[in-house]
Amino acid sequence: MINVKHLRYFWAVARFGGVSRAAEKLDLSPQTVSGQIADLQIALGVELFKQIGRRLELTDAGRIAYSYADEIFGLMDELGEQVRSMPQGRSRLFRVGITDAVPRSLAYQLLSPLVRDEKIRLTASHERLDVLLADMALHRLELVIADHPVPSGSAVKAFNHVLGDTDVGLFAAPALAKQLRPQFPASLAGRPLLLPGRDSVMHEQLRAWLTAARLSMRIVGEFDDGGLMKTFGASGAGAFPAPLAVRSEIARLYGVELVGVLRGVTERYYAISTERRATDPHVLKILALADQVLSEPQDATAPTPPTVAPAKPIGSGKKSKRPGNR
Repeated sequence: MINVKHLRYFWAVARFGGVSRAAEKLDLSPQTVSGQIADLQIALGVELFKQIGRRLELTDAGRIAYSYADEIFGLMDELGEQVRSMPQGRSRLFRVGITDAVPRSLAYQLLSPLVRDEKIRLTASHERLDVLLADMALHRLELVIADHPVPSGSAVKAFNHVLGDTDVGLFAAPALAKQLRPQFPASLAGRPLLLPGRDSVMHEQLRAWLTAARLSMRIVGEFDDGGLMKTFGASGAGAFPAPLAVRSEIARLYGVELVGVLRGVTERYYAISTERRATDPHVLKILALADQVLSEPQDATAPTPPTVAPAKPIGSGKKSKRPGNR
């Protein structure tokens, strides 16, 4: 049997980089920590560390043990947090990470039912996908909403749930939209364009669309923050791409108009969860709601903009719903 206390001491040494630092964090003597790790190695029948000069490094067995210990203590901490909250009647904490490329209004529509649930206290954070996946691996997040699936070869054990696809349109401030809408897309030539950051899937798709359509626009800015890009667009600095699923929200919040639909340029969104969370009822609620949210509502009072496909198709504009896959 593995002694959990011994495992905790081993985890601390591996995490903090040495016996002395771990002993300081645990408020124990280095001798006590070393002795407990020695007992753990005897119980497991393997060496967990090897001495390299004055440093301790994990052996192959030690790396495996550390990954399990990290998950075990993450679950133990979460268990304590959830159980302690129940007698006091506090809401369950549900933590969601959102990548910068996901429109805030889309995230709101997907997550708003959780806010209305009196038994749930939602926390949301925005970061790069790699940072959010690292937090998920440490059990700091229940769910990640992203425009990328988990990269192949990722060390994080997680599932990609396809929320759906939406076509992409080009938006601009009213004065600029009025100039661009006639003879679209030829009217785009030489006009100012605002792009999402280079890490965005939409960035590469739009560049490919322009190449296929044999158009050259003047790129005046690239933005990792989608809200900032839209703010510049609202000021008339240039046209910008955005998902049609949030067309009405973009028009209302930023006072911009849809110039045209870029058929073949699509955005696909994913809900990423750990295997342990794949059947969580709140995750399932978000998956079910995505079909409605990504139905691309059209404003009947707005002028119907022209639609153009590129010379060579870049992707499918068809909406997709698939079961989760690793």
